[in-house]
Amino acid sequence: CDNAKGLKAFYDAIKYGPNHLMVFGGVCATVTSIIAESLKGWNLVQLSFAATTPELADKKKYPYFFRTVPSDNAVNPAILKLLKYYQWKRVGTLTQDVQRFSEVRNDLTGVLYGEDIEISDTESFSNDPCTSVKKLKGNDVRIILGQFDEEMAVKVFCCAYDEEMYGSKYQWIIPGWYENFWWESWINSSQCLSKNLLAAMEGYIGVDFEPLSSRKFKTISGRTPQQYEEEYNAKRGDGQSSKFHGYAYDGIWVIAKTLQRAMKYLNATNKHQKIEDFNYTNHKLGKIFLDAMNETNFFGVTGQVVFRNGERMGTIKFTQFQERKEVKVGEYNAVADTLEIFNNSIRFQGLEPPKDKTIIQEELRKISLPLYSILSALTILGMIMASAFLFFNIKNRNQKLIKMSSPYMNNLIILGGMLSYASIFLFGLDGSFVSEKTFETLCTVRTWILTVGYTTAFGAMFAKTWRVHAIFKNVKMKKKIIKDQKLLVIVGGMLLIDLCILICWQVVDPLRRTVEKYNMEPDPAGRDISIRPILEHCENTHMTIWLGIVYAYKGLLMLFGCFLAWETRNVSIPALNDSKYIGMSVYNVGIMCIIGAAVSFLTRDQPNVQFCIVALVIIFCSTITLCLVFVPKLITLRTNPDAATQNRRFQFTQNQKKEDSKTSTSVTSVNQASTSRLEGLQSENHRLRMKITELDKDLEEVTMQLQDTPEKTTYIKQNHYQDLNDILSIRNFTDSKDGEKAILKNHLDQNPPAQWGSSDPSRTNKDPIEDINSPEHIQRRLSLQLPILHHAYLPSIGGVDASCASPCVSPSASPRHRHVPPSFRVMVSGL
Repeated sequence: CDNAKGLKAFYDAIKYGPNHLMVFGGVCATVTSIIAESLKGWNLVQLSFAATTPELADKKKYPYFFRTVPSDNAVNPAILKLLKYYQWKRVGTLTQDVQRFSEVRNDLTGVLYGEDIEISDTESFSNDPCTSVKKLKGNDVRIILGQFDEEMAVKVFCCAYDEEMYGSKYQWIIPGWYENFWWESWINSSQCLSKNLLAAMEGYIGVDFEPLSSRKFKTISGRTPQQYEEEYNAKRGDGQSSKFHGYAYDGIWVIAKTLQRAMKYLNATNKHQKIEDFNYTNHKLGKIFLDAMNETNFFGVTGQVVFRNGERMGTIKFTQFQERKEVKVGEYNAVADTLEIFNNSIRFQGLEPPKDKTIIQEELRKISLPLYSILSALTILGMIMASAFLFFNIKNRNQKLIKMSSPYMNNLIILGGMLSYASIFLFGLDGSFVSEKTFETLCTVRTWILTVGYTTAFGAMFAKTWRVHAIFKNVKMKKKIIKDQKLLVIVGGMLLIDLCILICWQVVDPLRRTVEKYNMEPDPAGRDISIRPILEHCENTHMTIWLGIVYAYKGLLMLFGCFLAWETRNVSIPALNDSKYIGMSVYNVGIMCIIGAAVSFLTRDQPNVQFCIVALVIIFCSTITLCLVFVPKLITLRTNPDAATQNRRFQFTQNQKKEDSKTSTSVTSVNQASTSRLEGLQSENHRLRMKITELDKDLEEVTMQLQDTPEKTTYIKQNHYQDLNDILSIRNFTDSKDGEKAILKNHLDQNPPAQWGSSDPSRTNKDPIEDINSPEHIQRRLSLQLPILHHAYLPSIGGVDASCASPCVSPSASPRHRHVPPSFRVMVSGL
């Protein structure tokens, strides 16, 4: 393969030898290419039996060159046929940086171009192929077309083992002209264990030209390829075998047939010219030889011998590495352009041929039907509970306890809870239950239902609390009537704000169905496919902004509810004041909503978990709100229906209401028709208590003056008797017994409050000392009246109860004596 020696030998043969008709030979590509390039000047045709370099296929540069052996590029049509046979439409190439291999790779690119086969990645390497192998894996190349020698092949398969690019998912197609057991010569130069190398090599397919035809037919020589091989081996003896011997044998027959055709042509056209007349300047005879060579067509030991543009159209064989040996599995006939696989002898590592890429099967992650059924059952139970509360509220709407708690507002709370429950059914409907268009509609409907339900429930609850706050926190107002119609207007205003937000949302940036694709996952069934989960979402362009607006509004509503609950925390009328339960409800709902929103966002790729969290949050919030509002009322109504609407110290009876309003005892209570009158009664109560305190001081001063000097009777007469009449005429609120009122009335009847200076006609002639207005009489009368008066107003300052029948009984002896909070203490006079 020395270029200088080869070229010198050629020129010596031309100069010193006889006239040569043709040149036969040329094994080394470099020497052959130099000689073939100069043949045109010498008018010689060259036929090679071993030069396979693709460079010699250039007919513009080498017009007089022929070869009986297929070139390295001849395997590319065979590879194309194999790819089509197994429907591999996506491949990658791995090429050693050598001209021979690069030319094959470039020709393969041209062959595959336009055949609907994609070369997804083209990698080349000089010494270390591991980086290129890793890139092929990163680009998801499953079918690898390699061009490299034996030494590099060992390194390539070691890298393939390290990257796990072998087995049922990959197919390697490499040159098939390696020597038998080629890996044993290079295994020591790699860092790979022998068993690992063999594991990576298992199943690779080699592609090379067929040394001898496998068909059992007689060739032009009269021998079959098998008979020729036996004779060749017998004559070869112990000499080394060459895979080109069959092509050399057929090459001799090509030259013989070419000269025979040339002689026939000369005999038929020009009887005076013979092939012996050929010389290096006789271009006409040289052209005859060239045309005769192109017309070659016969069956040789290597198969059918045909030239197309000087290239041999031979047979390409396919071998597969199976259990440490190469097995012929098929062949490609270039003349007929047919591929034959022998009885499905190709063994793939899996149950089927590898896929040319990772088959991505999109799988809609849907909500589990059992999970949807369970949560739907819980939702139905919640709606049944809400319906039971609604029935209870309507049935007992005339009960004092329910009537004072605004039954209409209670109905709205229940309605809001049921709307929230209903939204759960819609949240669980995804692409597995409804169509894409229906899903997009549900995106809007479920948002509206949940938003309106939330505002309806908490808006009604906060409106009730606002009325209590308005009544009890403005003590300067004498009377304030807030009817349910006004509360309905407040709730309607809250809903109107919701509707404005939702309508603007729908018009400006409506919710759409979007599909989110996630990272691929291996198939749980072990198939050679990857699952790409996809999820349906309800989103729009400015989702964050709209959610921020809704959350801000709902947050302000919750803060308003917390403020009202805090302000009315001291109102101790259970029928009116739900501040404690509102606070508990707001706390639980707020915490659950924050946790639920965070967990729901973090589990976007897990629809079952996300739906479960959202549904449980809605169920919990709706259930806890309804239970906190209605369960205490239900328990109170069943155990003590009057305890929530009456003061703990006084009872209001029908007999007391029938008595004269001026002499009867009045009880501070909440009117069933208008609970707002409590404020006016409380203010009046406070004013009268202050008046009694002032009169009490005056009374004590009068008593002390009477005890000190009888001479001060005139002062009493002029200044204090009117105060006594004021005390006796005060009409405040009491729930005294009928017997108590009788004692006081009898006492007043027996001691009428006569005016100073008046006289009884029947007594005008008696002594002045016996006059009813005498100081003695006044002192005696006061000694009787003062204990009664003190007994009457002492409850207002923590003394005895007004129900005590005797003024002589101590305050602590009263069975009804207990401390009353200052804000709701009721005073009794009625004397």
